[in-house]
Amino acid sequence: TARPVTERSTVGTNKKPGEFDLIERYFAPLAGGEPGAMDLVDDAAVLKPDPGRQLVVTTDSLSAGVHFPADEAAGHIAAKLIGVNLSDLAAMGARPWAYTLALALPESEDWEPGFLEAFAEELGRQQDLHAIHLIGGDTVATKGPLTLSLTAIGTVAEDAALRRSGAGEGNELYVSGSIGDAALGLKVLKGELTGLLPEHSDYLLARYHRPEPRVQLGEGLIGQATAAIDISD
Repeated sequence: TARPVTERSTVGTNKKPGEFDLIERYFAPLAGGEPGAMDLVDDAAVLKPDPGRQLVVTTDSLSAGVHFPADEAAGHIAAKLIGVNLSDLAAMGARPWAYTLALALPESEDWEPGFLEAFAEELGRQQDLHAIHLIGGDTVATKGPLTLSLTAIGTVAEDAALRRSGAGEGNELYVSGSIGDAALGLKVLKGELTGLLPEHSDYLLARYHRPEPRVQLGEGLIGQATAAIDISD
């Protein structure tokens, strides 16, 4: 499903790859499972949700040095980028469907193929895990730090989405998972939390690097809960 090499392609040369080369090599294969993405060769995707279902759309952005360390592994960045977005869909009870991706790559750095290769490979693993596909996006150069923005699209049965406004006085409040694990993981990463057993440190680091969206739980709460919210909010 990869985009054919065009006259502007630099694949197989020593030139710095351009936007079309990056799409062709790393991202077009991620769009192959969604016909409406048209292999990323058009200006936009054309999507058709199932009858009786509505679209749910959310966007989150991550910047190096703010949301993750500047030397963060590419796989961790990809997992976190998808995870935080799908968590917002889960809070609405939505089933993940597709996503768009925008990359702002620093001009000052010589991007090695290995970084984007590892980034795209992890996106592929996350796609398989959550049954979603890339349908478009953009790649630009920036004078600032690496910045990534992902827009996730999900579907939910018509008029069934969980809304924050559904909460009311007297409701019982439930939390899934363990609060604060990611914050502790960041402390471990910074060397501010020491003396832990290796398995405990590894667990907390995984919670920071790779948030796990409660997608199945969110869908299961439709008809059971009056409201839901992503805990990071």
